[in-house]
Amino acid sequence: MAEDPILVGLDVGTTGVKALAVSPIDGSVVARAERTYSLSTPQPAWAEQDPEDWWRASQEALAALEVEPTALGLSGQMHGLVVLDDSDRVLRPAILWNDQRTAAECAEIERRLGLERLIQLTGNRALTGFTAPKLLWLRINEPDVYARIASILLPKDYVRLRLAGEHAIDVADASGTLLFDVPRRRWSEEVLDALDLPFEWLPPVFESPDVPGAPSAGDQAAAALGAGVAHPGPGSIVLGTSGVVFAALPSFVADPRARLHVFCHAVPGMWHAMGVMLSAGGALRWLRDALGSEAGYDELTAEAEQWPPTVEGLCFLPYLAGERTPHADPDARAAFVGLSLRHDRGALVRAVLEGVAYGLRDSLELLGSLGVRVEVARVSGGGARSDLWLRILASVLELPLERTEVDEGSAFGAALLGGVAAGAFADVHEAVSRCVRVRDVIEPVPAWSAAYEHGYRRFRALYPALRPLEVP
Repeated sequence: MAEDPILVGLDVGTTGVKALAVSPIDGSVVARAERTYSLSTPQPAWAEQDPEDWWRASQEALAALEVEPTALGLSGQMHGLVVLDDSDRVLRPAILWNDQRTAAECAEIERRLGLERLIQLTGNRALTGFTAPKLLWLRINEPDVYARIASILLPKDYVRLRLAGEHAIDVADASGTLLFDVPRRRWSEEVLDALDLPFEWLPPVFESPDVPGAPSAGDQAAAALGAGVAHPGPGSIVLGTSGVVFAALPSFVADPRARLHVFCHAVPGMWHAMGVMLSAGGALRWLRDALGSEAGYDELTAEAEQWPPTVEGLCFLPYLAGERTPHADPDARAAFVGLSLRHDRGALVRAVLEGVAYGLRDSLELLGSLGVRVEVARVSGGGARSDLWLRILASVLELPLERTEVDEGSAFGAALLGGVAAGAFADVHEAVSRCVRVRDVIEPVPAWSAAYEHGYRRFRALYPALRPLEVP
């Protein structure tokens, strides 16, 4: 270690790259940098990005930190498919986690393996955002591209390739490919054989602190680590573009219907279960943009605060991009229900905040069905900056929420992994105990909880009632 060691975490997200420079002495942030890029939607339900944009933004963000890192850790959006030829050239734009084009391929995967066996092997059912169905889609729809594939990577692993020349992946991110034997923490030859996919395309897989070139984890495992969720007990809630409820598991256990994802954790020898809703903070951003508003989020939430819980019967279903948990339904659609002449912009905003909170409660209820007891949750992501949203969420979940001093969860967790690899910490647990500190606690509002219990029951009734109206 250098005299003044600096750990850098790089998070290759959906909307941009975040870089964080951290002192391993106490976890204090030395410098921050961020660079954004665009998302392409060339057809309805598609979501793609140019991997070169990730690399360019990563270089710029690292340079903007103006530090010489002792160690670098990586995190990033999960499930995205990067296909490379035999010279490591990108063959087409990456197909992202929120892309919904592969419904037919998901059905084919479950037919070939059988749903029960697929869940036993991977901890998950076939979902449109996962990596494996995208490969099947390419085989059918872009055979010329498919024929030239020599290797595949996930988004942050492509950045590692450009940084260090290494083809590698961690067990946490590999778990989201649907090609991974999650209980045994290795690629699944049974799944690959059933889908007629070459084992040679896959990168070598490692425990998160041990990945050559740069230790790493998928963004949700890294965010949980950055929030201190390295063992069973506390949960992690992420209010980013998507919403996540996350709990560490000491052993592999899967929901029989795979309504939750079960992946390997970034902590060696541990797993995690998580529910994922596709539109959380993204729903609030959508509403702002759809209204053509130039107001900042603080102004919008201030207007929302003028309305009482459940907004006089107004409810929002947050299924703007389909849904994962608890409804594995790429065709699900969002809705405002219960509008009246009294409802204004602030009412719409509050309904969105509450609808996202209800969606996250769906995931918490499912964790409880696995025997997971969450008594406190650490919150991160852009939505966690809103006191109102957290009071709503705490009241809906009936759970105290803790914000940590560093709220860039994924980048911070990646930096801690870098510190473990560099020897700054003996292991992940020492990294968490030394560097993760709680800043404040948001308690449930007792006067709101009863109203939200009624509101949640109404929310739960709306999806099955509206599903017959889905547009094919």
